[in-house]
Amino acid sequence: MRPLGKTRHPIRTARTAPARRAGRAAAAGAACAAVLAVLTAVPAQAQREAGPGGPAPAWALKDTGAPAVRFRGLAAVDRRTAWVAGTRGTVLRTTDGGSSWRNVSPPGAADLQFRDVEAFDARHAVVLAIGEGEASRVYRTDDGGASWSESFRNTDARAFYDCLTFFDRRHGLAMSDPVDGRFRTLSTSDGGRSWTVLPDTGMPPALPGEAGFAASGQCLVSAGPRDVWLATGGAARARVLHSADRGRTWTVADAPIPAGDPARGVFALAFRDRGHGLAVGGDYRADQPSPSAAATSGDAGRTWRPAGTPPPAYRSGVAWLPHSRTAALAVGPTGTDLTTDAGRTWRTVDTGSYDTVDCAPDRGCWAAGEQGRVARLEGP
Repeated sequence: MRPLGKTRHPIRTARTAPARRAGRAAAAGAACAAVLAVLTAVPAQAQREAGPGGPAPAWALKDTGAPAVRFRGLAAVDRRTAWVAGTRGTVLRTTDGGSSWRNVSPPGAADLQFRDVEAFDARHAVVLAIGEGEASRVYRTDDGGASWSESFRNTDARAFYDCLTFFDRRHGLAMSDPVDGRFRTLSTSDGGRSWTVLPDTGMPPALPGEAGFAASGQCLVSAGPRDVWLATGGAARARVLHSADRGRTWTVADAPIPAGDPARGVFALAFRDRGHGLAVGGDYRADQPSPSAAATSGDAGRTWRPAGTPPPAYRSGVAWLPHSRTAALAVGPTGTDLTTDAGRTWRTVDTGSYDTVDCAPDRGCWAAGEQGRVARLEGP
């Protein structure tokens, strides 16, 4: 979409099944509590600066050495390993928790805008460059970014790719703004080494002006082996499309998020399982309000309800906290918000500018945005 600069081992034990379930529940609860403690803790200095009851910063900034780059692509592998992708064809990787970053940008990509990165581990990753025609490309690395192969270059001037997602290490999708009145999707079954345009016969017609937002790499997200959701904006209604067969057929639902303008719509989605999802967005223009900038779904995206207390402004990224059924983070240029009731209410916990957020199973939560900003959630 033209706006915005176009714009996630079983353990063998002799315990009984109920005991195993209780152990998993206890571990998940402890993990969630630890993350929430970081988010809600108020150090003495922050407390003095924020005032009584004021929010304290929860993100620890990591110096990327790239102040001229805006990172909208982010992949959290774990607490030590993360990939970020952004403007000027830049891809960085850390394997030491953000203490140092390696520039692993594909050669010859300085004129490209990377808006999405999906990483399987510290060595294997796929990045998406956005734009009209041949500016939309996909690259893959199998050696931590030491070398890259270009696995897709868009040759259709009508297409503009926004986001990609993977169901597992082999199967994934990428999506483009509508071509001939329908969103276009690419499919891979070999980990992003090759891509095929899927038939659009199962795709509902797009609304006039409808497109995706390449704002955070979260306009196309998946959960489980086959379910995928696509977020839209720019039209009279904001919508979320859902496929339960890896993009072959789709259904569509309206989302109660600001619409009716090219700058408004659903910017990001997050599903903690195939049933429970969050949507955030609004109007990305700084001088425009974004009421009702978040919504929730409990039925795989068939219906959406507005948040009772939404974030106070436009949000471009959202992520569930690891192992939690109720806690999630939303980020945007004016701050980070936390929900502890599965998206019904949100409260601001940080005022720093971030475009995207992602969390790994080991509680490694990362955020990235403008001026080379990358942060990791840290605590005692």
